[in-house]
Amino acid sequence: MTEVLLAIVITTLAAAGMALGLMLGRGPARTSCGASECLPRGRCDECPMRRREAG
Repeated sequence: MTEVLLAIVITTLAAAGMALGLMLGRGPARTSCGASECLPRGRCDECPMRRREAG
């Protein structure tokens, strides 16, 4: 029972930390699309973190 309560507390603290970051104006959590390069058909073209080409 202690493990379940500890897991709930840790999850709640993580969610609260992300919410606090949003409230302070840091924006949503950013993810990496680097793992999709290993897939046969990657999603790199759709990745929001991809640098936009000039022109």
